[in-house]
Amino acid sequence: MPEITRRTFGGLVGGGAVSAVAGATATPAEAAPAPAERPFAARTAPSHTRRPNFLVILGDDLGWADLSSYGAPHIRTPNLDRLARQGVRFTDAYSGSATCSPTRFSLYTGRYPGRTPGGLAEPIAARTQGLDPHHPTLASLLKKSGYATALIGKWHCGWLPDFSPTKSGWDEFFGNFGGVLEYFSKLGQLGDYDLYEGDAEYKDLRYYTTVLTERAVEYVGRAHGSPWLLNLNFTTPHWPWLAEGDEETGAGIAAKIRAATSQAEISNALNHYDGGSVAKYTEMVQSLDAAVGEVLDALRRSGQEDDTVVLFASDNGGERWSYLWPLSGEKFVLQEGGIRVPTIVRWPARIDGHQVSHEPLFTPDWTATLLELAGARPDPSYPLDATSLAGYLLRGERLPERDLFWRVRANRALRRGGWKYYQDAAGDDHLYHLTTDLREQADLAPDQPQLLAELKTSWERIAAGLLPYPG
Repeated sequence: MPEITRRTFGGLVGGGAVSAVAGATATPAEAAPAPAERPFAARTAPSHTRRPNFLVILGDDLGWADLSSYGAPHIRTPNLDRLARQGVRFTDAYSGSATCSPTRFSLYTGRYPGRTPGGLAEPIAARTQGLDPHHPTLASLLKKSGYATALIGKWHCGWLPDFSPTKSGWDEFFGNFGGVLEYFSKLGQLGDYDLYEGDAEYKDLRYYTTVLTERAVEYVGRAHGSPWLLNLNFTTPHWPWLAEGDEETGAGIAAKIRAATSQAEISNALNHYDGGSVAKYTEMVQSLDAAVGEVLDALRRSGQEDDTVVLFASDNGGERWSYLWPLSGEKFVLQEGGIRVPTIVRWPARIDGHQVSHEPLFTPDWTATLLELAGARPDPSYPLDATSLAGYLLRGERLPERDLFWRVRANRALRRGGWKYYQDAAGDDHLYHLTTDLREQADLAPDQPQLLAELKTSWERIAAGLLPYPG
């Protein structure tokens, strides 16, 4: 596709290209994957008793509006748009945190990241940090209930020898332990090779998205003798900004990593500050979409499509090249751009397609939901910080009023209904009504002091039960 610079990108948005290209009638926030999209309603068909498989797919640093079905004017994601048309597209879905490893902790445990020491790292960057193998996980609880479990792709919850998916309930692991790697050489954030099968290095110098896709296609195509969970965690479109065919650029990044004499130099090489563009980022998102399409095609060919719940989401908000309009903020902060993420669910046997839901929800809710759909129970010693969506999705039950809570070192946030309490890095409190102010520009704190105090008190009550950040 032609090169899109920041200036022409802004011109596309300002010139109304969203309406023309993405099919929106007003703003990107109102874009829909098809004219027939309608408000969510549970199917009234008789109950389906077979326990479903779970295919949970995560994009990495994928912004809320980076899919064409969410309003991107310049990115084409036909496979994910089709997935949305076949199921439910969520407009008010959030990640468990504003960075990757805390969100993964919240998905794997169904709890706030601050419940465990490893979840306090934002993100994990040292071998001493990780998910305690004794802590129950989505995988270990499903495994006890008779599920086969696998994780393919980015783990980012600790390194060997102390931490690993296979120590935390997954039968199989193929992927990288760290949070980032160069897509060809597989050199990771600690400067060493980071592609493993189980606990052993696996050599494959092809483009990483391609390698993960092949593994996922093989897994879903197997003749499984039991229901299964596959966590498929792509690194796309996380930096470094490399697409298929960019081996030469990747080799340059790998050379910098090998020559690095400090962790800071390794991080700078991988962060690729001197590279990237809107066009390159677009290419990466579209390659992610193509990869998801290949896996979904394999699932269909296997005959398991009807009985498989497919959940697609991002681990946090977008970064520097992401398309986030009209949200403010990005990855690392608790403004909407840092935590609101594209989220799609499909289950042909039980959920109708062409639907949209505006229910506020966040990552741990999916842990509770999948456990309930599988007939598995959480460990009572580790209560979930979540609400199962199973009753809402299958029986149309109203979700209870509750507060969605986030805490990072620099920010705090809590959402109740359409209201959001947000404290910025300077310690100033803000109050926004997201239903009418999705961009978080009209601070209503001076006008609603009592409501602000109520939400702040609720935030502080929840935070008091979490582990403190280390000094």
